[in-house]
Amino acid sequence: MHLIALLIGLAIERLATQLFHWRRMRWVDRIIDAGFRQAERLGSWPALIPVVILAVLLALPVFGIMYFLGDTLQGFTYLILAVVVLMFSIGPQDIGEEVAGYCKALESEDEERIQITAKAIIEGEVPSDARERIARVEEAVCVQANNRLFAVIFWFVLLGAISGSIGPLAAWTYRVTDLIRRRAVFSAAREESSDGFIARIRDAAEMLHGWLAWVPARLTALGYATAGHADEAIAALRAPSEERNDSSSEHNEHLLARVGVAALALHDQSDETITERGIRGAQAANKMVFRLLLIFAVVIAAMTLYGSTR
Repeated sequence: MHLIALLIGLAIERLATQLFHWRRMRWVDRIIDAGFRQAERLGSWPALIPVVILAVLLALPVFGIMYFLGDTLQGFTYLILAVVVLMFSIGPQDIGEEVAGYCKALESEDEERIQITAKAIIEGEVPSDARERIARVEEAVCVQANNRLFAVIFWFVLLGAISGSIGPLAAWTYRVTDLIRRRAVFSAAREESSDGFIARIRDAAEMLHGWLAWVPARLTALGYATAGHADEAIAALRAPSEERNDSSSEHNEHLLARVGVAALALHDQSDETITERGIRGAQAANKMVFRLLLIFAVVIAAMTLYGSTR
Protein backbone atom coordinates (compact mmCIF):
# COMPACT_ATOMS: atom_id res chain seq x y z
CA MET A 1 0.00 0.00 0.00
CA HIS A 2 2.83 2.42 0.79
CA LEU A 3 4.27 1.93 -2.71
CA ILE A 4 0.88 2.75 -4.24
CA ALA A 5 0.76 5.87 -2.07
CA LEU A 6 4.20 6.85 -3.34
CA LEU A 7 3.15 6.47 -6.98
CA ILE A 8 0.03 8.55 -6.38
CA GLY A 9 2.04 11.20 -4.53
CA LEU A 10 4.59 11.43 -7.34
CA ALA A 11 1.86 11.65 -9.97
CA ILE A 12 0.12 14.48 -8.13
CA GLU A 13 3.44 16.26 -7.55
CA ARG A 14 4.27 16.11 -11.28
CA LEU A 15 0.83 16.83 -12.74
CA ALA A 16 -0.61 19.34 -10.27
CA THR A 17 2.47 21.10 -8.95
CA GLN A 18 1.00 24.55 -9.74
CA LEU A 19 -1.70 23.92 -7.11
CA PHE A 20 0.73 23.28 -4.26
CA HIS A 21 2.66 26.50 -3.70
CA TRP A 22 1.37 26.43 -0.12
CA ARG A 23 3.50 23.34 0.53
CA ARG A 24 6.57 25.60 0.67
CA MET A 25 5.66 26.01 4.32
CA ARG A 26 6.97 29.49 5.00
CA TRP A 27 5.41 29.18 8.45
CA VAL A 28 7.92 26.46 9.31
CA ASP A 29 10.73 29.00 8.90
CA ARG A 30 9.29 31.00 11.80
CA ILE A 31 9.25 27.90 13.99
CA ILE A 32 12.84 27.07 13.03
CA ASP A 33 13.95 30.65 13.73
CA ALA A 34 12.31 30.43 17.16
CA GLY A 35 14.12 27.15 17.72
CA PHE A 36 17.43 28.79 16.82
CA ARG A 37 16.77 31.57 19.32
CA GLN A 38 16.04 29.06 22.06
CA ALA A 39 19.10 27.02 21.09
CA GLU A 40 21.30 30.08 21.54
CA ARG A 41 20.61 29.82 25.27
CA LEU A 42 22.37 26.45 25.13
CA GLY A 43 25.48 27.99 23.64
CA SER A 44 27.78 25.76 25.66
CA TRP A 45 26.19 22.60 24.24
CA PRO A 46 27.39 20.92 21.04
CA ALA A 47 25.39 22.52 18.23
CA LEU A 48 24.22 19.13 16.94
CA ILE A 49 22.08 18.56 20.07
CA PRO A 50 19.66 21.50 19.60
CA VAL A 51 19.50 20.73 15.86
CA VAL A 52 18.45 17.14 16.57
CA ILE A 53 15.96 18.31 19.22
CA LEU A 54 14.44 20.79 16.75
CA ALA A 55 14.18 18.08 14.06
CA VAL A 56 12.45 15.73 16.50
CA LEU A 57 9.98 18.43 17.56
CA LEU A 58 9.08 19.22 13.95
CA ALA A 59 8.60 15.52 13.21
CA LEU A 60 6.34 15.01 16.25
CA PRO A 61 3.06 16.14 14.60
CA VAL A 62 3.27 13.37 11.97
CA PHE A 63 4.26 10.85 14.63
CA GLY A 64 1.36 12.03 16.81
CA ILE A 65 -1.14 11.59 13.99
CA MET A 66 0.17 8.10 13.26
CA TYR A 67 0.07 7.17 16.94
CA PHE A 68 -3.43 8.57 17.39
CA LEU A 69 -4.79 6.67 14.39
CA GLY A 70 -3.15 3.47 15.66
CA ASP A 71 -4.70 0.31 14.27
CA THR A 72 -6.96 2.32 11.95
CA LEU A 73 -3.89 3.43 9.96
CA GLN A 74 -4.33 0.96 7.15
CA GLY A 75 -6.06 0.69 3.82
CA PHE A 76 -7.61 3.93 2.56
CA THR A 77 -6.79 5.87 5.75
CA TYR A 78 -3.10 5.10 5.37
CA LEU A 79 -3.21 5.92 1.65
CA ILE A 80 -4.62 9.39 2.27
CA LEU A 81 -2.17 10.14 5.08
CA ALA A 82 0.83 8.90 3.10
CA VAL A 83 -0.08 10.96 0.03
CA VAL A 84 -0.59 14.13 2.09
CA VAL A 85 2.68 13.69 3.99
CA LEU A 86 4.53 13.00 0.74
CA MET A 87 3.16 16.18 -0.80
CA PHE A 88 4.66 18.16 2.07
CA SER A 89 7.89 16.14 2.10
CA ILE A 90 8.76 16.52 -1.59
CA GLY A 91 10.19 19.91 -2.46
CA PRO A 92 9.54 22.37 -0.99
CA GLN A 93 10.17 24.07 -4.38
CA ASP A 94 9.68 22.21 -7.64
CA ILE A 95 12.99 22.02 -9.50
CA GLY A 96 11.21 21.85 -12.88
CA GLU A 97 9.38 25.11 -12.22
CA GLU A 98 12.60 26.80 -11.15
CA VAL A 99 14.43 25.63 -14.27
CA ALA A 100 11.56 26.87 -16.45
CA GLY A 101 11.70 30.27 -14.73
CA TYR A 102 15.48 30.43 -15.17
CA CYS A 103 15.21 29.60 -18.89
CA LYS A 104 12.55 32.27 -19.40
CA ALA A 105 14.82 34.80 -17.68
CA LEU A 106 17.67 33.82 -20.01
CA GLU A 107 15.43 34.19 -23.07
CA SER A 108 14.34 37.67 -21.97
CA GLU A 109 17.96 38.59 -21.10
CA ASP A 110 16.73 40.10 -17.85
CA GLU A 111 19.91 40.07 -15.74
CA GLU A 112 18.13 40.77 -12.46
CA ARG A 113 15.68 37.94 -13.06
CA ILE A 114 18.48 35.64 -14.17
CA GLN A 115 20.30 36.25 -10.89
CA ILE A 116 17.14 35.63 -8.82
CA THR A 117 16.15 32.41 -10.60
CA ALA A 118 19.71 31.07 -10.69
CA LYS A 119 20.13 31.76 -6.96
CA ALA A 120 16.93 29.83 -6.20
CA ILE A 121 18.39 26.77 -7.94
CA ILE A 122 21.95 27.09 -6.66
CA GLU A 123 20.86 28.11 -3.15
CA GLY A 124 23.96 30.26 -2.89
CA GLU A 125 25.91 33.03 -4.56
CA VAL A 126 25.61 33.16 -8.34
CA PRO A 127 28.91 33.52 -10.28
CA SER A 128 29.19 36.74 -12.26
CA ASP A 129 30.74 34.96 -15.22
CA ALA A 130 28.03 33.57 -17.52
CA ARG A 131 29.80 30.27 -18.26
CA GLU A 132 30.52 29.67 -14.59
CA ARG A 133 26.86 30.36 -13.83
CA ILE A 134 25.78 27.87 -16.48
CA ALA A 135 27.99 25.17 -14.96
CA ARG A 136 26.80 25.91 -11.43
CA VAL A 137 23.13 25.75 -12.44
CA GLU A 138 23.59 22.38 -14.16
CA GLU A 139 25.39 21.01 -11.10
CA ALA A 140 22.77 22.45 -8.73
CA VAL A 141 19.89 20.80 -10.60
CA CYS A 142 21.59 17.42 -10.12
CA VAL A 143 22.19 18.14 -6.43
CA GLN A 144 18.75 19.58 -5.64
CA ALA A 145 16.97 16.68 -7.33
CA ASN A 146 18.37 14.42 -4.62
CA ASN A 147 17.69 16.86 -1.78
CA ARG A 148 14.13 17.61 -2.82
CA LEU A 149 12.95 14.38 -4.40
CA PHE A 150 15.03 11.21 -4.60
CA ALA A 151 16.19 11.12 -0.96
CA VAL A 152 12.56 11.52 0.15
CA ILE A 153 11.60 8.55 -2.04
CA PHE A 154 14.50 6.52 -0.65
CA TRP A 155 13.55 6.96 3.00
CA PHE A 156 9.85 6.49 2.28
CA VAL A 157 10.47 3.20 0.46
CA LEU A 158 13.24 1.87 2.75
CA LEU A 159 11.49 2.28 6.08
CA GLY A 160 8.10 1.73 4.49
CA ALA A 161 9.29 -1.74 3.48
CA ILE A 162 10.11 -2.46 7.13
CA SER A 163 6.80 -1.07 8.37
CA GLY A 164 4.39 0.71 6.05
CA SER A 165 3.35 3.26 8.66
CA ILE A 166 6.95 4.39 9.22
CA GLY A 167 7.48 5.39 5.58
CA PRO A 168 5.64 8.75 5.77
CA LEU A 169 7.36 9.61 9.07
CA ALA A 170 10.78 8.84 7.56
CA ALA A 171 10.08 10.99 4.49
CA TRP A 172 8.87 13.91 6.62
CA THR A 173 11.83 13.61 9.02
CA TYR A 174 14.23 13.87 6.09
CA ARG A 175 12.40 16.94 4.80
CA VAL A 176 12.57 18.50 8.27
CA THR A 177 16.37 18.14 8.36
CA ASP A 178 16.58 19.78 4.92
CA LEU A 179 14.34 22.67 6.00
CA ILE A 180 16.50 23.25 9.08
CA ARG A 181 19.65 23.11 6.93
CA ARG A 182 18.29 25.59 4.39
CA ARG A 183 17.16 28.02 7.09
CA ALA A 184 20.46 27.74 8.97
CA VAL A 185 22.43 28.45 5.78
CA PHE A 186 20.21 31.46 5.06
CA SER A 187 20.53 32.79 8.63
CA ALA A 188 24.30 32.30 8.71
CA ALA A 189 24.67 34.18 5.41
CA ARG A 190 23.08 37.23 7.04
CA GLU A 191 25.64 37.26 9.83
CA GLU A 192 28.80 39.28 9.38
CA SER A 193 30.82 36.85 11.49
CA SER A 194 31.42 33.37 10.07
CA ASP A 195 32.30 31.81 13.43
CA GLY A 196 29.25 32.81 15.50
CA PHE A 197 26.58 30.64 17.08
CA ILE A 198 24.40 30.43 13.97
CA ALA A 199 27.41 29.33 11.94
CA ARG A 200 27.88 26.39 14.31
CA ILE A 201 24.18 25.59 13.98
CA ARG A 202 24.56 25.73 10.20
CA ASP A 203 27.48 23.29 10.28
CA ALA A 204 25.56 20.93 12.59
CA ALA A 205 22.43 21.10 10.40
CA GLU A 206 24.47 20.34 7.29
CA MET A 207 26.12 17.46 9.10
CA LEU A 208 22.81 15.89 10.15
CA HIS A 209 21.30 16.35 6.70
CA GLY A 210 24.48 15.01 5.09
CA TRP A 211 24.25 11.80 7.11
CA LEU A 212 20.67 11.18 5.99
CA ALA A 213 21.48 12.07 2.37
CA TRP A 214 24.66 9.96 2.15
CA VAL A 215 23.14 6.70 0.85
CA PRO A 216 20.44 8.35 -1.32
CA ALA A 217 23.09 10.57 -2.93
CA ARG A 218 25.06 7.54 -4.07
CA LEU A 219 21.99 5.76 -5.38
CA THR A 220 20.97 8.92 -7.24
CA ALA A 221 24.47 9.21 -8.71
CA LEU A 222 24.15 5.64 -9.97
CA GLY A 223 20.73 6.55 -11.31
CA TYR A 224 22.24 9.40 -13.34
CA ALA A 225 24.46 6.83 -15.02
CA THR A 226 21.29 4.96 -15.98
CA ALA A 227 19.32 8.01 -17.10
CA GLY A 228 22.23 9.71 -18.88
CA HIS A 229 25.49 8.78 -20.57
CA ALA A 230 26.66 5.77 -18.57
CA ASP A 231 30.34 5.69 -19.61
CA GLU A 232 31.02 9.32 -18.65
CA ALA A 233 29.00 9.03 -15.43
CA ILE A 234 30.72 5.83 -14.27
CA ALA A 235 34.12 7.36 -15.00
CA ALA A 236 33.21 10.37 -12.89
CA LEU A 237 31.88 8.08 -10.16
CA ARG A 238 35.20 6.24 -10.02
CA ALA A 239 37.29 9.41 -9.91
CA PRO A 240 36.64 11.06 -6.54
CA SER A 241 37.88 14.61 -6.27
CA GLU A 242 36.56 15.73 -2.89
CA GLU A 243 38.88 17.18 -0.30
CA ARG A 244 39.45 15.08 2.79
CA ASN A 245 38.30 17.88 5.08
CA ASP A 246 34.95 18.25 3.27
CA SER A 247 31.85 17.61 5.36
CA SER A 248 29.51 14.73 4.57
CA SER A 249 27.09 17.20 2.99
CA GLU A 250 29.84 18.62 0.77
CA HIS A 251 30.91 15.10 -0.23
CA ASN A 252 27.34 14.34 -1.28
CA GLU A 253 26.98 17.54 -3.28
CA HIS A 254 30.33 17.17 -5.04
CA LEU A 255 29.54 13.59 -5.99
CA LEU A 256 26.08 14.42 -7.36
CA ALA A 257 27.36 17.45 -9.25
CA ARG A 258 30.34 15.60 -10.75
CA VAL A 259 28.44 12.49 -11.83
CA GLY A 260 25.32 14.36 -12.91
CA VAL A 261 27.18 16.77 -15.19
CA ALA A 262 29.24 13.89 -16.61
CA ALA A 263 26.03 11.99 -17.36
CA LEU A 264 24.74 15.00 -19.31
CA ALA A 265 27.84 14.84 -21.57
CA LEU A 266 27.12 18.29 -23.01
CA HIS A 267 29.55 19.95 -25.38
CA ASP A 268 29.55 23.51 -26.68
CA GLN A 269 28.26 23.95 -30.20
CA SER A 270 29.90 26.43 -32.52
CA ASP A 271 26.62 27.90 -33.74
CA GLU A 272 24.94 28.58 -30.36
CA THR A 273 25.04 31.69 -28.21
CA ILE A 274 25.87 31.71 -24.51
CA THR A 275 22.15 32.16 -23.78
CA GLU A 276 21.22 29.13 -25.90
CA ARG A 277 23.93 27.11 -24.17
CA GLY A 278 22.56 28.04 -20.76
CA ILE A 279 19.01 27.08 -21.70
CA ARG A 280 20.12 23.82 -23.29
CA GLY A 281 22.17 22.82 -20.24
CA ALA A 282 19.47 23.61 -17.68
CA GLN A 283 16.78 21.83 -19.68
CA ALA A 284 19.02 18.81 -20.28
CA ALA A 285 19.68 18.48 -16.53
CA ASN A 286 15.97 18.78 -15.76
CA LYS A 287 15.07 16.17 -18.41
CA MET A 288 17.63 13.75 -16.97
CA VAL A 289 16.09 14.17 -13.52
CA PHE A 290 12.66 13.48 -15.00
CA ARG A 291 13.96 10.35 -16.78
CA LEU A 292 15.40 9.08 -13.51
CA LEU A 293 12.07 9.76 -11.80
CA LEU A 294 10.34 7.66 -14.47
CA ILE A 295 12.86 4.86 -13.86
CA PHE A 296 12.13 5.03 -10.14
CA ALA A 297 8.38 4.94 -10.87
CA VAL A 298 8.74 1.86 -13.08
CA VAL A 299 10.81 0.05 -10.44
CA ILE A 300 8.32 0.97 -7.71
CA ALA A 301 5.41 -0.16 -9.90
CA ALA A 302 7.16 -3.48 -10.52
CA MET A 303 7.72 -3.89 -6.79
CA THR A 304 4.05 -3.13 -6.16
CA LEU A 305 2.87 -5.70 -8.72
CA TYR A 306 5.29 -8.29 -7.37
CA GLY A 307 4.13 -7.70 -3.80
CA SER A 308 0.47 -7.97 -4.80
CA THR A 309 1.02 -11.37 -6.44
CA ARG A 310 2.70 -12.93 -3.43
